Amino acid sequence: MNAAEHYSYRVSWSADDGEFVGTVLELPSLSWLEPESAAAFAGIRKLASEVVEDLAASGEEVPEPLSERHYSGEFRVRIPRPCTAGSSRRLPRRASP
Repeated sequence: MNAAEHYSYRVSWSADDGEFVGTVLELPSLSWLEPESAAAFAGIRKLASEVVEDLAASGEEVPEPLSERHYSGEFRVRIPRPCTAGSSRRLPRRASP
């Protein structure tokens, strides 16, 4: 099975080109222009499949489909100490009722 079958594709109108442009999220350097949206979709899928085959044949890393990536579900933000040091002292004091 070619990994490109599970990739995320998009077809949108390009006002600059006056045609539909097909793109693939996992291979952002690729695009395909056609006057009809269905043709743009078919073109970008075929191109992505060929690129994946070339990458595999040359021993290069083939991008994993986004739909098959596993994430922890956690979102962490690291803030440097100078930003947090004394932050409670800078907060405005609330008046007691």
